[in-house]
Amino acid sequence: MMTAQTDTKRVAMEEVRRRFEHWRSTHARRARLPEPLWGEAVALARTQGLFQTARALRLDYASLKRRLQADRPSAAPAFVELLAPAANLSECVVELEGRRGGRMRLQWKAAAPPDLIGLSRILWGGEA
Repeated sequence: MMTAQTDTKRVAMEEVRRRFEHWRSTHARRARLPEPLWGEAVALARTQGLFQTARALRLDYASLKRRLQADRPSAAPAFVELLAPAANLSECVVELEGRRGGRMRLQWKAAAPPDLIGLSRILWGGEA
């Protein structure tokens, strides 16, 4: 017995499948799919599963998976703690970690700290 939710998902999949088939019937075989169709596929994969969506829409599983992962917002740092330096700062260590796993450790012995924002932008190409 089908529930209303299962029936709604099936109808949504069928509607998107029809749009894909219509686009394929009106374009060259090796033409690139337009971004709006990819967006619909990603949205469908989020709710109905990656494998099932790729199979129903006749899409490359790996391509759909990459787009699904790229569509997810990246997680922002949980917190950033900056401590005020003491008057006679003799040594300090700062460790930074980028979203993609890149790491940087800064250790300096001076009263004035380096430009942390500039250094992190150089390391992570504007990601900081």
